[in-house]
Amino acid sequence: MLIGKKGEAKSAIETADASSITVRGKELCNEVMGYASMAEFFYFHLTGREPTEDQAFFLDLLVVALAEHGLTPSVQAARMTLAAAPEAFHGAVAAGILGVGSVILGSADVAGVMLDDAATRIEAGASPEEAALAIAREHKDAGKFIPSFGHPIHHPVDPRAVRILELSDERGVSGRHVNALRAFPAAVEEVWGKPLPMNLQGPMAAVLLDLDFPKTAIRGIPILARTIGLIGHLNEEIERPIGFLLAHHGEEAIEYDGA
Repeated sequence: MLIGKKGEAKSAIETADASSITVRGKELCNEVMGYASMAEFFYFHLTGREPTEDQAFFLDLLVVALAEHGLTPSVQAARMTLAAAPEAFHGAVAAGILGVGSVILGSADVAGVMLDDAATRIEAGASPEEAALAIAREHKDAGKFIPSFGHPIHHPVDPRAVRILELSDERGVSGRHVNALRAFPAAVEEVWGKPLPMNLQGPMAAVLLDLDFPKTAIRGIPILARTIGLIGHLNEEIERPIGFLLAHHGEEAIEYDGA
C-alpha cells in the first residue's frame, strides 16, 4: 500500500560506480575534495549550487556560534546515555540531537517564519515598528512564546546575537529580514511589559534568509552544529566521565512527593 504522494524515483544528490563518486554533478575526488571547505560542501550538497563568499562565511560562523553552550539538556542526555551504554557512541549522539527542539536550540525556523511574515507586512506598507508590534501582540494573545526572545543566562543581550548582526552589517548582507528583526526588541518589551534578551535564533534566521538559504533547512544548522559539540563532550565523557554524576545530582535535586 502506497502512503502519501507518489514521488518520482529519482535523486539529484549522489551516484557512485566502481571507480567514482559523483555529488551534485561533480566528481567527488577530483572536483570537490581539496577544493571545498566543509561549509562550502554543505551548501553545495544541500542546494546544488556553489555558495557565495558570504554564504560560506555565515554558515561557518553560525555553526561555530551554535556548537557549544555548556551542559545543556541535549549534552546531558548524550553524556548520560554514553555512561549507561559506552558501546553506543552513535546512540549517545542521537540522544543529544533528539533534544534539539523549539525551546532549546531549534527555534530558528520558527523565527524565520515570523520574520518572513514581518518583512511581507512591511513591503505591504506597514512600518517595521507596526509589523513587529502587531506580530508580538498576536503571539501574546495566542499564549505563544515569541521566537528569538528570552534566554536563561544571557541578560540583557545574547553576545552571539550582537556579533552576528555586527558582521551582517559589516559584510553588507543585512536585508529585509534583518531589518524586520531590528524592530522586535522594542515591540516585545512593550507587549510583554519587560525587556526580553534577543537570543541568536532570530539573527541566525534573518541572515540565512537574507542570504537565500533554503527555509526548509534552517533547523538543520543547529543540528549540524550541536553534533560537533556533542562529539567533543562525548570524547570528554570517555576520558573524564560525569554522566552518572549528572544523573546522581538530578536525582538528589528532585524531592519525592508521592503517596
